[in-house]
Amino acid sequence: MLKIGPVQLETPLLLAPIAGYCDLAFRLVVRSIRGDYGGVGLACTDLLCPQAILRENEKSLWLSATNEEDKPVCMQLYGRHPDVLAEAGRWAEQHGATTIDVNMGCPVDKVTKKNGGSKLLCEPLLAVEIVRELVKAVNVPVTAKIRLGWDDKSYITQTLPVALADVGIAAVTVHGRTTEQKFKGTVRLPGISEVVASMAKYHPDIPVIGNGDVTAPEHAKAMMDITGCHGVMIGRGALAQPWIFRDTAHYLATGELPQPLSRADRARIVVQHFENLLRFRGDRVALNMIRQRISKYSPYLQPWPHLRQDVRFIEDVNAFRDFMAAGIEQIQTDEAQVA
Repeated sequence: MLKIGPVQLETPLLLAPIAGYCDLAFRLVVRSIRGDYGGVGLACTDLLCPQAILRENEKSLWLSATNEEDKPVCMQLYGRHPDVLAEAGRWAEQHGATTIDVNMGCPVDKVTKKNGGSKLLCEPLLAVEIVRELVKAVNVPVTAKIRLGWDDKSYITQTLPVALADVGIAAVTVHGRTTEQKFKGTVRLPGISEVVASMAKYHPDIPVIGNGDVTAPEHAKAMMDITGCHGVMIGRGALAQPWIFRDTAHYLATGELPQPLSRADRARIVVQHFENLLRFRGDRVALNMIRQRISKYSPYLQPWPHLRQDVRFIEDVNAFRDFMAAGIEQIQTDEAQVA
């Protein structure tokens, strides 16, 4: 099983820190979906601005919110100032972080234009200094999420991960694309393999986690088999299928897929997500967010005519509950007729 510093994970499967999606409400949904071989091993927060969490503004507090049900949890920080990141790391540790990750992989312009995210791949000395200071500042494991390089001419797969391990990084996650690619094309497994090989040579005790294009259990196993990585981080593939961790843990353990969740159970997961949003964010935010997220869930709830369109016009909490209850009842009727 995957171990990050002293933190032993139940499975080698991680939920990625996806901006705008991986809040506490969703992480608790993911954690609740488990099978005989477990589910998600570690879940990450949204990426966090160090200055914002130190000011404790409202948005930063709900982005970083966690509780005792949400363990183990990784808080991901982005930025370029070692002293500020170190201070933010201490804040994260005090507010429940099991591990702290440094974002060196985000390709989004609003992050890289501030010289954060994957822009740090172009400044390896600064990236190393950030990790050095953060490791000294906290008592929990520090990890980093990187890409293969800024572009095809600037791969860092055989240099930066080793340098980060030299100053105390506990694990490195590699998204198998360059910044220039963003999310286009296919993930480059040979690039992840290069990181695995270089780390095995110089720091064999530091795990490498692969990331990119994992939308089915078979993809996770193929990534681990081909690259030799020790774990897999799943991002966009989990947004529509939060049960992917349950299915993947089963597949890695047995070589077979588990019995799929029924449509009714998948619909109940949507209801659970909504109730979590109500619990943590209130009526207005819950309704707005479930309207956005229903487009992700919808393909896995079909046939359900006009689902996305109907949800768009629901403006009352109880109306949404009644709508979903009626839909689940219809699904159960349909399934009983087929049986």
